[in-house]
Amino acid sequence: MSKSAVDLPPKGGFSFDLCRRNDMLAKQGLKSPSFLKTGTTIVGLIFQDGVILGADTRATEGPIVADKNCEKIHYMAPNIYCCGAGTAADTEAVTDMVSSQLQLHRYHTGRESRVVTALTLLKKHLFNYQGYVSAALVLGGVDCTGAHLHTIFPHGSTDTLPFATMGSGSLAAMAIFESKYKEGLTRDEGVKLVCEAISAGIFNDLGSGSNVDVCVITKGHKEYLRNHLLPNPRTYVNPNGFVFPKKIEVLLTKITPLKEKVEVIEGEAMEE
Repeated sequence: MSKSAVDLPPKGGFSFDLCRRNDMLAKQGLKSPSFLKTGTTIVGLIFQDGVILGADTRATEGPIVADKNCEKIHYMAPNIYCCGAGTAADTEAVTDMVSSQLQLHRYHTGRESRVVTALTLLKKHLFNYQGYVSAALVLGGVDCTGAHLHTIFPHGSTDTLPFATMGSGSLAAMAIFESKYKEGLTRDEGVKLVCEAISAGIFNDLGSGSNVDVCVITKGHKEYLRNHLLPNPRTYVNPNGFVFPKKIEVLLTKITPLKEKVEVIEGEAMEE
């Protein structure tokens, strides 16, 4: 082989080196990590004046409820918000990253961010990672071209719809939307329908639960209704608190006095 052929840079395209490595490891008995089910219900719909987004507030860690009142509706721009389902760290990191890019774009142009700009930045980032960034998003906002609602899947594919649901409770929420959604909803009708769809996910999906958050976005205004609905209140609290019958016994008490030790080293002063 000639020297010129060796010095040529590798040609572009996909590299399948890791696929061969994974196949070799699988033949040696190494099990690949399994997929974990993530629990969430997030929805969005377009009403006569703008967009309404909704989400539950339960964060799960396998079979454990890690957080009963987390925030799943993320700020993107003053006129754009995004609901996130999937791995909490991925959804927060991706939305924060794109939010900062939109902020720089507004400084550079002096104009309001468009929803399609946020959509393009999100889908390009997720497509680059081929689904390994576990973030399923419902993006909504109102800009100079009107109200927009999009869904973004972890692999980078997108949909533009008048109403949308995502997450493990999406089927229950979609049943509510498909049976009751109509064009030209008022604000109160839209908020009521979003709350009903999230409640359907809360009561029919084990990965969704706790409270209902709602965000109403209109032209030049947004309203974030944190804990707008509490479908699962704590009904009983022991008025006497918790009593532990056995007291904690002190087995050993040892006090070690601390002494300051100061060593003075004589020498010449440092010259400036």
